[in-house]
Amino acid sequence: MNGESRAAGGRRHHISLERFATTMRADFRFAPLNALLLVAILVAGLVAHLNVHPFSVLAVVLALGSALGLVAILRVFQVWEAVVVFGTADCLLVFLELRPDSEILLAAIIVGLVVAPAIQIAYQWERAVLLRFGKFRGLRKSGLFVLVPVIDKVAQFVDQRVRVTDFRAETTLTADTVPVNVDAIAFWMVWDAQKAVLEVERFDEAVILSAQTALRNAIGKDALAVLLSERDRLGQEIQKVLDEKTSGWGITTQAVEIRDIIIPKGLEDAMSRQAQAERERQSRIILGTAETEIAEKFARASEHYRDNPVALHLRAMNMVFEGLRQKGSMIIVPSTAVETMGLGALGGLTAFGQQASPETPQDRAGPEASGTASEDTAR
Repeated sequence: MNGESRAAGGRRHHISLERFATTMRADFRFAPLNALLLVAILVAGLVAHLNVHPFSVLAVVLALGSALGLVAILRVFQVWEAVVVFGTADCLLVFLELRPDSEILLAAIIVGLVVAPAIQIAYQWERAVLLRFGKFRGLRKSGLFVLVPVIDKVAQFVDQRVRVTDFRAETTLTADTVPVNVDAIAFWMVWDAQKAVLEVERFDEAVILSAQTALRNAIGKDALAVLLSERDRLGQEIQKVLDEKTSGWGITTQAVEIRDIIIPKGLEDAMSRQAQAERERQSRIILGTAETEIAEKFARASEHYRDNPVALHLRAMNMVFEGLRQKGSMIIVPSTAVETMGLGALGGLTAFGQQASPETPQDRAGPEASGTASEDTAR
């Protein structure tokens, strides 16, 4: 069983009593108000019974036991069959134990079983779809409303708030035959409860399955690179297809968002190497473009230096000074450039470098060391 089947199975089997009461399998919703009404009616019947007949522990036990037992049973089953079957059994038990003084308790049980389930409440965000003799009777808005016992049935309490549903497509091939796993979420809501309940069975599952189908179709149309770079467009395409399908059910899809696209591990490594090679290519292109621009700038500068030897001389001097100013730097200058700049012999260039550089060991040694260095330079 794949992940989609497990998810669908989890949605089908994870049903609480509250959720069961809102589905088509329940005839009414037995809420705390209904339990309170049933207990109150049976307690009132017990009080009336004790006022008419002598006090009996058995009567008290039967009345309270009936109240608690019927509340538990109706809370679990929430169908009219349970009311009829268990109510009849309880009335028969009370009659057999208390005859002929059981008429008041029997009347209280019957009234409680008729009145308590008939009072229903729809919450602010709900619409109740009412059937009478199996035929659609109308929608009941939020608040109190009354059912005709056994005849009426609340087909479903429909939540009209915006719902968020996650769905996925596992191992689906893209247009370039790459298997991917895609996770997405859909925001949708029921705007017509009558259509949603009467025209489609389990509309929530229908929306999820339709979304999965639309997602698979969208993945198969595009290549992997398009899926990775255009998630928003993919979500809008799925939302449009899904909304066209569900609008006839009274359901609108507001948005679909792609949460994650998972690709095979081997393909991730290949794409990483490809991206690295692409970045290397871009860096080389940028470097070549920079060299071209620098060459253009030098060519343009040469136009200014060609007829202006003084400017060229000053520029060369500045370049030598900048180079010698760096500690421990060495500059190799052609002799022609030295003569052009008027620096004289190499000794003059060395002296110029010593003035530009920080204090050297020869400076600390004193004038004798300097004289020796000058003689060596002259030789």
